[in-house]
Amino acid sequence: MTLTARLLFGFVLVAAGGFYFITDRVLKRVERQYLEAVEEPMVDAANILAAALEQDIQDGALDAARFGATFAAAKKREFEAKIYDFTKTHINLEAYITDDKGIVIFDSAEPAAVGTSLSNRRDVRITLAGGYGARSTRADEADDDSSVMFVGAPIRDGPRIIGAVSVSKPQRAVFQFRDETRHWLLWHISLIIVCMVLASYLVAKWAARPVERLTEYARAITRGERPAVPRLPGSDLKTLGSAFEKMRDELQGREYVENYVQTLTHELKSPVAAVQGAAELLAENPPPEQRARFLGNIMNETRRLHGLIDRLLELAALEKRKSLDEVRKLDVAELVATAIDHLAPLIQRRELKVQQDIPALLTVRGDAFLLDGALINLLQNAIEFSPEGGTIQIIARHIDDSVHILVEDEGPGVPDFAKQRVFERFYSLPRPDTGHKSSGLGLCFVREVALLHGGGVSLENIGERGTRAVLTIKA
Repeated sequence: MTLTARLLFGFVLVAAGGFYFITDRVLKRVERQYLEAVEEPMVDAANILAAALEQDIQDGALDAARFGATFAAAKKREFEAKIYDFTKTHINLEAYITDDKGIVIFDSAEPAAVGTSLSNRRDVRITLAGGYGARSTRADEADDDSSVMFVGAPIRDGPRIIGAVSVSKPQRAVFQFRDETRHWLLWHISLIIVCMVLASYLVAKWAARPVERLTEYARAITRGERPAVPRLPGSDLKTLGSAFEKMRDELQGREYVENYVQTLTHELKSPVAAVQGAAELLAENPPPEQRARFLGNIMNETRRLHGLIDRLLELAALEKRKSLDEVRKLDVAELVATAIDHLAPLIQRRELKVQQDIPALLTVRGDAFLLDGALINLLQNAIEFSPEGGTIQIIARHIDDSVHILVEDEGPGVPDFAKQRVFERFYSLPRPDTGHKSSGLGLCFVREVALLHGGGVSLENIGERGTRAVLTIKA
């Protein structure tokens, strides 16, 4: 799981838990407030009805007949009340009256209940005792929404309570408002969560981007490239980037020394052994002609050692560089012409033809000295592997954001076993005409120059005979 995914998953998990906790309590609070909003006017209605009944008391007795007629007439009234998005067309308020013993003397909802005792019902019992009596009772125990609210008010004859009137209202009428509010809340909260998840994803990507840059930086180093440390925001990330660079330098330094000691030791063995052997033979005072041959061997091996050390120092200095010191606009045709002039004697001696296909005004930005050295190395390889009288092609093209310089020869090509090793230090193939190997540092030098210029170098066979070297440089 990526860092972005981890951050996003963690945020969504925390946000979902928090929203569930808040939403559950908000919805419960909304339901309670709706019930409170309904119960409050029911208290008013119950007391108004009780006051109206008190006007009809005769000789201490309640007259429910007139009240019943009035209530029945009210329920038959036709009206249409537009309450925002809800339209009310009938009265859904019911009422019953009991005497001072809790016996029903009127019931608008269940006329057959007249004569039954409700003295054990909370709204009747507490009201007759002089308190606030109210209850909520389910019409169907299996249905949470079937509850009916009852609110009682005492009927007084002077200081004496002679009965109670209770008004009732089904909660289902209220729950439709509750359900609408619930759906509205859930919809908008879901929308908020989606927007927050999207915003969190963008924030997580933004927060993880510096880490991704560091990851790509590390991968580039693993591939053998020479990337610069990415620009990172914040002091902590900058410190981390600096630590990465120091670690890279330390690790590469150790590996560099270890590899160089091993490879240099291996490469020096042969010329040193040749010099030592020739010196030992000279110590035996051989004939003049042999002495001259041995001295020639010593001179040749000494020059070989000197050249190897010089090339090694050049490559070591180049490999330690992280960026170009001097960058300017360079004409590719002039760079190629300089390399050809440098190797003109060798080209003439082998009677080679050099053909160029370079567009006019094709330029690159880079270090002239390093690019000249890289082209000389590629061209020298092509010369040494070309048959006498052969042709070398130098082609340059601007492709996308890079310039590709191709050097093609008509030599034997690169053997399959050597394709993965030609850019290793000190690895070299024998030249077709002499069988001798070079220092094995030329292509390493070219690769380092290409990396410093944001490009690369590759070597491939073309057709049945011939090799193509491709030097890529950022335009």
